[in-house]
Amino acid sequence: MRMSPNGALVVGGILGVAALLAGCGGGSQKPATTTTASSSGSSGKPSTSFSTATVSGVGKVLVDGSGRTVYILTANMHSNVPCTDASGCTGLWPDLPLPDGSSGAKAGTGVKASLLSTKKLSDGESYPTYNGWLVYEYSGDSGPGEANGQGMKSFGGTWYVLNASGTPVTTMSGGSSGGGRY
Repeated sequence: MRMSPNGALVVGGILGVAALLAGCGGGSQKPATTTTASSSGSSGKPSTSFSTATVSGVGKVLVDGSGRTVYILTANMHSNVPCTDASGCTGLWPDLPLPDGSSGAKAGTGVKASLLSTKKLSDGESYPTYNGWLVYEYSGDSGPGEANGQGMKSFGGTWYVLNASGTPVTTMSGGSSGGGRY
């Protein structure tokens, strides 16, 4: 049977929409949070231990208990700019709420315990902070040792990793000398 050009366009459009919907998956889930939560333990929430690790391109930076690089959102270098579910931000930048019954985050190798704290947000959850910064993972990092979100501009600010002193790393590391500014 022969199809008219308009029929071919309709079929092509339907197939395109079907492919787009298939790629969208579950819609409201937070993929990186789910991955982190499943590796973190019993409560279904991410691990809250932090340490430092050397990550290619950014140097020695803060990582979570799964070894994943953590980020902060800056807006004119102000701390505690929250990334919220309502804005869609946590779909790309999963937050790290403290597990139920936990009183705070744990300092691992290279982390200054005095810089770890918590902040309770309007959703009723408590979240770890490091030197006053709320921390997040980036769903574009597939695992430990990646910093694909470094310097990314989105959700009203810029995303940076933190060094052991709790200072945002705003340059690329080109070895020990540092690199260009984002």
